[in-house]
Amino acid sequence: MSVLIVLIIGMFGYGIWEYVRHQKNVNSIGIRVHVNGTRGKSSVTRLIAAGLRAGGYDTFAKATGTLPRIIDNRGLEVPIIRPHGANIIEQVKIFRYVARRHPQAIVIECMAVQPAYQWICEHRLVRSTVGVITNARPDHIKEMGPTVLDVTRSLCNTLPPGKVAFTSEKKMLPVMQAEAWRVGCDLRSVDPSGATEAEMMAFGHLEHPDNVTLALAVCEHLGVDRETALQGMYHSHPDAGALRVYTVVEDGKTIRFTHAMAANDPESTLDIWVKLQNRLMPRGKVITLVNTRADRFDRSIQLLEMLVGNISYDHLILTGEVVDRVVGVAHRLKIPQQKIISMGRAMPERVLHQVLNLINHEGFVFAMGNVGSGGLALARFFEKIHKEQFAKEQLEERHSDEQLTMENMA
Repeated sequence: MSVLIVLIIGMFGYGIWEYVRHQKNVNSIGIRVHVNGTRGKSSVTRLIAAGLRAGGYDTFAKATGTLPRIIDNRGLEVPIIRPHGANIIEQVKIFRYVARRHPQAIVIECMAVQPAYQWICEHRLVRSTVGVITNARPDHIKEMGPTVLDVTRSLCNTLPPGKVAFTSEKKMLPVMQAEAWRVGCDLRSVDPSGATEAEMMAFGHLEHPDNVTLALAVCEHLGVDRETALQGMYHSHPDAGALRVYTVVEDGKTIRFTHAMAANDPESTLDIWVKLQNRLMPRGKVITLVNTRADRFDRSIQLLEMLVGNISYDHLILTGEVVDRVVGVAHRLKIPQQKIISMGRAMPERVLHQVLNLINHEGFVFAMGNVGSGGLALARFFEKIHKEQFAKEQLEERHSDEQLTMENMA
């Protein structure tokens, strides 16, 4: 019995010592930006960190996103290994790692979903000096729902008391403002349309204007001017799930593959589709591709419901897990059988060949759903071909220019 009491006292003492040590690590970093929200957390985390680095701040960042990463003060990425899965105690280890390097700032993405854990992440683990909530969408309903109102209030658990916070959310802004007032937080609304078309076109990938304007607002609040912050953002490495369009030419046919699988809720996905319509004007046959996960079956249903009546497409390719169940849902939604191609956990090469068989000269593939269960591998497959073909074109152009120069000299 006495041994048990000693063990309990020892564990209690160790817990106190660990907590005190963590608070010391937290306090050693003067600027702590905590990024929460439904969509865009990883992108906004990366953008803010890049803007602060460009402004002269010694800044580290931690993004969960598609692939969990620490981004150091030079913009280089360190993979986060999770042998036992994700756990909010990871944030303690991140602060320990970063504090040893004595930076001026850390930008850290909230990794909690449960409302209580979100509160713990902010009030016990991060204690941010600047809060960020990107938006509030109907996602993770099981954990935070059942309504978007509940989701919004859950996200507000990371509003820093007595400090400043920024958000691009509009629909649920009154709820956020009420929660901010309750905890004494100065919540500032950012206009998502604050970035110009020229500024957005300078990105090497399709970034969302609301992500950029939100990140700029944080950087400007911390004393980094807009142009300096933007230059840093342009040269930063985006998340693996960032929205990109890859052009692939095979057998005389052109495919434009849009990787939108990181935006795995219906509202965000439809928003991306609308923006792509305005910017890219998809040509040829339109193929929607939904990559599914067994543990997010409800999300697949929601995406199919969004497709019906909102997106005009010629074919629907289903990849990933539990596709037979998804096909059943598609039938109930009266999606024509002739439009549905069920491929399951198909190799990316098979998907490419299937798309080539479906199009005549041009095709636009809009890939949504999930990066898991083969989704990321599929996107990287198209990216690899796109880069190889682009490099080949550049080489051929250079040889052509050199040949032309030699002929002129002759």
